[in-house]
Amino acid sequence: MSIWQLFRSGGFTLYVLLLCSVVSLAIIIERYLYYLRRSRVKRAAFMDKIRLELENGSVDAAMEICKEHNSPFSNVVYAGLSFYNHGEKEISNNMEREMVIETTILEKFTAVVGTIGSIAVYIGLFGTVLGIIRAFHDISVSGTGGISVVINGISEALICTAAGLSVAVPAVIAYNYFIKKIDNFIKDMELCASETMDLITLRQK
Repeated sequence: MSIWQLFRSGGFTLYVLLLCSVVSLAIIIERYLYYLRRSRVKRAAFMDKIRLELENGSVDAAMEICKEHNSPFSNVVYAGLSFYNHGEKEISNNMEREMVIETTILEKFTAVVGTIGSIAVYIGLFGTVLGIIRAFHDISVSGTGGISVVINGISEALICTAAGLSVAVPAVIAYNYFIKKIDNFIKDMELCASETMDLITLRQK
């Protein structure tokens, strides 16, 4: 069957699934590239540079290092260093606020992929049910048919289920990958915030 024949057999649900597939694929590519860019900086190496500058008493140099690196934890460290002359509570609160901001950015659009992964199968099943109903209705109206006609109608209806699975499986895999990446980013931000707080406290004593 050609692509056009598949869409004619599947009905409007295939167009809905096609839209879901395009949206899901666009978000997957965008998020993957975004996470790839933000994960190029290694936390341990970055914190070694920050520790060295703070031990030398150069807070401004440490803040410049944060600006040079494009990662969530570098922004958290910058938020802490920007409050260097404030109290521990103010420094900690500023880093926590930055962590919330960075986490929100990291989670952007991921819920859409998760939703598509959850509902695509049901959309496909809905199309299949409608196709089976249509097939039996056509048989009852025409008054003729047989097992071959029924099987043909059902096989066309099952196209929607196959399409739903083909959309849902990649979306679920991508969503689980995104959640794991976000968890790793959050852990790095928490570790950097804790270490930065310790370094600032030692310098202020």
